[in-house]
This record gives sequence, C-alpha cells and structure tokens, in this order.
Amino acid sequence: MELITSLLLGAVGGNIGGVLIKKISLGPIGNSIAGIIGGGIGAQILASAIPMMTNPLISDIIGGTTGGLLVMSLVGIIKRSWSQANG
Repeated sequence: MELITSLLLGAVGGNIGGVLIKKISLGPIGNSIAGIIGGGIGAQILASAIPMMTNPLISDIIGGTTGGLLVMSLVGIIKRSWSQANG
C-alpha cells in the first residue's frame, strides 16, 4: 500500500511541477509518468535515509511528491536542452 501511495503522490508531484514550471512541462501524461518514477524512487530514498521515521505515510507523502517533482523537472530540463540543441 505504501508503494501505491508513493507512486500516486509522485504523479501528483510531477503534475504540480508541470503547472508551476510550464517551460519544462512534459504534458499531463509525461509529467505523470516521470512523477510516478520519481515518486517511487524518492520515497525509497527517504525511507532509507530516515529509517526511524515514526509515520511511514509522512515519508511517502514527502518522498513521493518531492521525488516526482524532481524527476519531472530533470526530464523536462533535459528534453528542453535537447530540443534547443537539435532544433
């Protein structure tokens, strides 16, 4: 259940990033996919970094949302740079 929460919150984080930073948005589907990947990774990293966190839901919320936002932003920046260099 925690993994599903992290993935869903990652998608939310990716879409929030797309709304806030329109220049690097990947569109709703791209933001969601990048966010899902980032959400899963982010929650796992946070859970490993702070193993004594008393509430795993908080870890999932913070890690999933932040990870989703970061991965979407990174992919968006790379895509934008690639497009500018090649076109």
